[in-house]
Amino acid sequence: MTQILDQLAAIVGQAAVITDAQDAAPYATDWRKRYFGKPLAVVKPASTGEVAAVMRLCAQTRTAVVPQGGNTGLCGGATPDATGAQIVLNLSRMNRVRAVDAVNNTITAEAGCVLANLQQAAAEADRLFPLSLAAEGSCEIGGNLSTNAGGTAVLRYGNARDLVLGLEVVLPDGQVWDGLRGLRKDNTGYDLKQLFVGAEGTLGVITAAVLKLYPRPRARATALVALESPARALQLLSHIQGACGDRLTGFELMSAFCLALVAKHYPATRLPFAAAHPQYVLLELSDTASAANLDAALQEALAEASESGLVLDAVVAASETQAAALWALRENIPEAQVHEGKQVKHDISVPISRIAEYIALTDAELQRAFPGVRLVTFGHLGDGNLHYNIAPPAGGDEEAFMARAGDVSRVVHDSAVRFSGSISAEHGLGQYKRGEILRYKSALEMELMRRIKAALDPQGIMNPGKVL
Repeated sequence: MTQILDQLAAIVGQAAVITDAQDAAPYATDWRKRYFGKPLAVVKPASTGEVAAVMRLCAQTRTAVVPQGGNTGLCGGATPDATGAQIVLNLSRMNRVRAVDAVNNTITAEAGCVLANLQQAAAEADRLFPLSLAAEGSCEIGGNLSTNAGGTAVLRYGNARDLVLGLEVVLPDGQVWDGLRGLRKDNTGYDLKQLFVGAEGTLGVITAAVLKLYPRPRARATALVALESPARALQLLSHIQGACGDRLTGFELMSAFCLALVAKHYPATRLPFAAAHPQYVLLELSDTASAANLDAALQEALAEASESGLVLDAVVAASETQAAALWALRENIPEAQVHEGKQVKHDISVPISRIAEYIALTDAELQRAFPGVRLVTFGHLGDGNLHYNIAPPAGGDEEAFMARAGDVSRVVHDSAVRFSGSISAEHGLGQYKRGEILRYKSALEMELMRRIKAALDPQGIMNPGKVL
C-alpha cells in the first residue's frame, strides 16, 4: 500500500494525497450521512493528465476508484466502501472554465467547476446556463453530469443530459477520450457522451464538458397559486403552457403539509395567504422581453384560470425580493424535513398526465398499510418528478417506523412502476437503490448495462458497488 501511495503522490503532489482518517472523513461520508467509508486515500488531481496517470496506475494495480465532485449526491454514489482499499478521486481542483463561446452559445468547463460559478461565468457573457438546484453553491458539474441532475428548470431546458454537447473522459485504463465538440449536429455513429452522463462514474471519469448556453432572460415573473388538488394543478399546467408557451420555466407542486413544515421550522416565514389550502404551485415565467410584458401575460393567464374556478387564490411577486421569498418556500422544504425528523424519501417520476392519479392511489395505499403517516409531497410537476416522502405518524415511534422503510418504499416504488414510472427521477441509483432496481428493470435491460460496463471497465475498478 505504501508503494501505491508514494506513486500517487509522485503524480499529483504529496499535499494532494490525503490519508489521515480525520482529514479524509468529509470525502468518505455521503451528504445524508447514510454511508460511511474508509478510503485508502483521497487523491485530488489538478489536470486531465494527472487523472489519466492516476487511472493508469490504478489499472495496473487493480485499485478501485470512486470519482467524486462536490459530494452532494443523495444515493451514496460517491462514497467509498469500508475496506480501506479504494481511492476517492476528487476532482475539485479541476475547476477552470476553459472557454466561453457566446456566438456558439457554449461554455467549456472542467468537472470540478462549482455549478454556481459556471452560472456566473455564463452570466458575465450575457448568457444563461439553466441547470439550477438547491446544492448549486457546492455541487460540481462533473457530478451533475454523472448523475444526470435535474432541478427546477427541467420543464423548459431539460436535464443535465440535454445540456451536454461534448465531453472529455478518462477511461479506466487511463486513455483520454477527447469529445469536446460544441456541435448541435454530429451524426457520425454512436453518441458516446451519453454513455457517461448518468453513469455515476462507473464507466470512466468525466474531466470536462462543452455545455449549452441560452440567451439571458431579461425578466422573470413568479407566482404562488393555491389549488384544491393535484388534478387542478395539472389543469393549471396545461392552461399556463397554452397561454405562455415555452416562457414557462418552472412549475413546482407543494402540498399544504410541506408549507406547514417550512412555517414551523422557519418561524420568520410568512405565507402569503390568509387561509391554508390543500395544494400550491410555484410557477415562474422567464423571457428576453420586458418585465411589463411578462407580468401582463402571467396576470392575464391567472385571471382566466381564476374566472374558470381553476385556482383558489394567487399572489404574483411584485419585486425580486418577493420572488425570492416565494422560492424560499419551495427551497426550504428539504431542510424543514431534516428538522422535523427522519423520513423515508423517494425520487420518483411518472407521466405528467398521471401524477394526480398516482398521488391519490399511493396516498390511500400508504394510509391503509401505515395508518397516520404524514405525506410530504412536492416536486417538479412540469416534468413528472415528485419527491414523495413519508414521515411517521405524529408522536409515533420514529425508529420503529424507519425499521420498516423498505416496506414503505416498496409501496411507493411499486405504485410508480404501475403508472409506467421510474424509482429514480434525478438522484440516480448509487448504492442506495442498486438492489432495488433489480425488481423493476427487465433481466435483458440489466444484462445490456452489464455488457457496457464490462466493455469499458473489464477489471471492474470504476466505482464498484454502485448502479450495478
